[in-house]
Amino acid sequence: MLQYILKRILEMIPILFIVSILIFFFTHLIPGDPARLVAGKDATLEEVNIIRAELGLDKPIWDQYITYMSNLFQGDLGTSLKTGLPVSEMFADRFMPSIYLTFMSMGWALLLGLLIGTLSAVFKNKWPDYLGMVTAVSGISMPGFWLGLILIQIFSVQLGWFPTGGAESWKSYILPSLTLGAGIMSMLARFTRSSLLETLRADFIRTGRAKGLKESVVIPKHALRNSLIPVVTIAGLQFGFLLGGSVVVETVFSFPGMGRLLIDSIAFRDYPVIQAEMLLFSIEFILVNLIVDIMYSMLNPKIRYAS
Repeated sequence: MLQYILKRILEMIPILFIVSILIFFFTHLIPGDPARLVAGKDATLEEVNIIRAELGLDKPIWDQYITYMSNLFQGDLGTSLKTGLPVSEMFADRFMPSIYLTFMSMGWALLLGLLIGTLSAVFKNKWPDYLGMVTAVSGISMPGFWLGLILIQIFSVQLGWFPTGGAESWKSYILPSLTLGAGIMSMLARFTRSSLLETLRADFIRTGRAKGLKESVVIPKHALRNSLIPVVTIAGLQFGFLLGGSVVVETVFSFPGMGRLLIDSIAFRDYPVIQAEMLLFSIEFILVNLIVDIMYSMLNPKIRYAS
């Protein structure tokens, strides 16, 4: 297993190299001139050209990429065109709030999704099943921005329980995490129900029941564990997307996270911030996929990875 993990980490190097090229060139395809935005709308063409030269944007695109990669290998993510601050400092202020929000959203979505999906499968075609699936369909159907606004109206404006935005205390994370996790919880509930129903029809489950095993043992120890592989796959993918930040939710709640920073940077054509943030999201997504693969072998001992 250790050799497999090391091999996968080494495979990340060429993947990230290709990703860095794509990110760099697609970023420079964004319409608009960063030099004009930095100089201001009243600046003359000569002033814009001077700023473009200072930013290195007058050089050929490949020369800019080589300079970018050279700085990156030295741990320099660049300097924001908008604020003039090092990108690493901007990330330091935004990264941890996004991480806390991601784990909180994924935590409650995973717990409730597994619980609802399991109860729906065990009580198939009974009221817990109907209630669970109605909840799941509702969670998937509601747009994030609409759910966020409803939660703000009820719990912030009318009841005054939680703040409307920011990330000043743990209360600031409640409503955004509920908004972010609703769709994921619904998806996990549906996948858990479907996978568990299929497992409950398997021969080894019937054998276990024939031997007199109680349902309290059959369901969690045998059926649910063997049903979790597709659920883990979906959870891993969704977790990767959450790490990338939810632009809509962070905008609705004025949350100072990575997603909102990305949107602000795109609007200003802040190339260094966009490139660094997209590269960070790519690394996170690849690492999440590696963790999912490792969890496969933990859930199913029959799965072995060749080195």
